Amino acid sequence: MNVENSSDLARRIEALKREKNAVILAHYYTTPEVQAVADFLGDSLALSIQAQQCDARIILFAGVHFMAETAKVLCPDRKVLIPCPEAGCSLAESCDAGDFAAFKARYPGYKVVSYVNTTVGVKALTDICCTSSNALKVVESLPADQPLIFGPDRNLGSYIQKLTGRQNMVLWNGACHVHEEFSLEKLLALKRQHPAAKVVVHPECRAYIVEVADYVGSTAGILDYCGRSDAREFIVVTEAGILAEMRKRYPEKVFIPAPPDDETCACNNCRYMKMVTLENIRACLENESPEILLDEEVRRAAERSIRNMIAIR
Repeated sequence: MNVENSSDLARRIEALKREKNAVILAHYYTTPEVQAVADFLGDSLALSIQAQQCDARIILFAGVHFMAETAKVLCPDRKVLIPCPEAGCSLAESCDAGDFAAFKARYPGYKVVSYVNTTVGVKALTDICCTSSNALKVVESLPADQPLIFGPDRNLGSYIQKLTGRQNMVLWNGACHVHEEFSLEKLLALKRQHPAAKVVVHPECRAYIVEVADYVGSTAGILDYCGRSDAREFIVVTEAGILAEMRKRYPEKVFIPAPPDDETCACNNCRYMKMVTLENIRACLENESPEILLDEEVRRAAERSIRNMIAIR
């Protein structure tokens, strides 16, 4: 997309937002031009909270499908749009609601903690949701002797299990394709090339990647850490979309994306997040479609688990 077209599209989107009383919520992993037209930019926890606080008639979620579903769960009286309904999530897709229900049935008496990166059907089977920002707080809010099911991300679950020392916690075997694919060999090579750099890692990464981190946290946590740290260089081990916000907030610092195993890629991108474009945002606002529509019984069950999460701050 050339600069002129991008500018024209951005102006049209701004006009449509005013005309239709719409807001755009965008995740840090979307492209820089999508982030630039957002009214609110954040990680999944911040955007979940923002969705229920805004008073716009239309919420357009520039992100993946489960995020727009979450906004609709929290805002049933609002029109929630998703510019690219095909933008799924490998982690959410690794946990089918029917399969998860069968898994849950094998563990009577267990409470279910589910990452927000799940479908509304899985959230409806969940006692309390969590994000990478508050997963530790959520698990620690439950009695130590309460057995837990944690899904769907095995890497985040293993990390939280290690921090808490909980033995009574079973994990669903799911993962995010982005965070699974980082190369330890290439990461260690970057550390040798940049010995003063701090390594910041998302907890959805494999344990052997987490072990070499100077800081482990959510996208929002990583951003805050980079601002607090005296370091001038950071090796960033999460989805590369966050680099745009890092460089915007801290232009005096250097951010180096950690590469995946794939020899053809210099950094690690979520192919689903990059499916959201200015073109499909404009079309979505013009047509007020595609719209997220949910079964009310499922929505109410999912709402309980999400609100239980939001209550833990």
